[in-house]
Amino acid sequence: MAVLAEYGYIGLFIASFLAATILPLSSEFVLIYLLLNNYDPFLSITVATTGNVLGSFVNHALGFWGSFLVMERLLRLSKTEIARSEQRFNKYGVFSLLFAWVPIIGDPLTVAAGVLKINIYLFLILVTAGKLFRYIIVGISVLAL
Repeated sequence: MAVLAEYGYIGLFIASFLAATILPLSSEFVLIYLLLNNYDPFLSITVATTGNVLGSFVNHALGFWGSFLVMERLLRLSKTEIARSEQRFNKYGVFSLLFAWVPIIGDPLTVAAGVLKINIYLFLILVTAGKLFRYIIVGISVLAL
């Protein structure tokens, strides 16, 4: 992650995108690094949110159009993880997408949203709101130091 941090906003975008898709990365590290090095907080949070939401959109698309084989190989998600995510949707509804930023459960939630054909506009609104809130909290925490 330190390598990505050296690339500023581009590195933050890449880290945020990948953290929401196939790699178990922490985009928060890059965001914190940039904020501690006087990068613009508004722009940093916007870039992180955009990259992370676009990564989640890829997950949604894979769920929407992909097969379980593709999801297992590309995203390393088991049928069990996807089934659990579908159960969360059935139990908590579409608003569970507000928690798409949560490690371990977030990626399967966004894939399950695609599998369940959740409206893309509603998906984008909820995922963006949750991820933006998370990055704002991280940003405020860092800037309060």
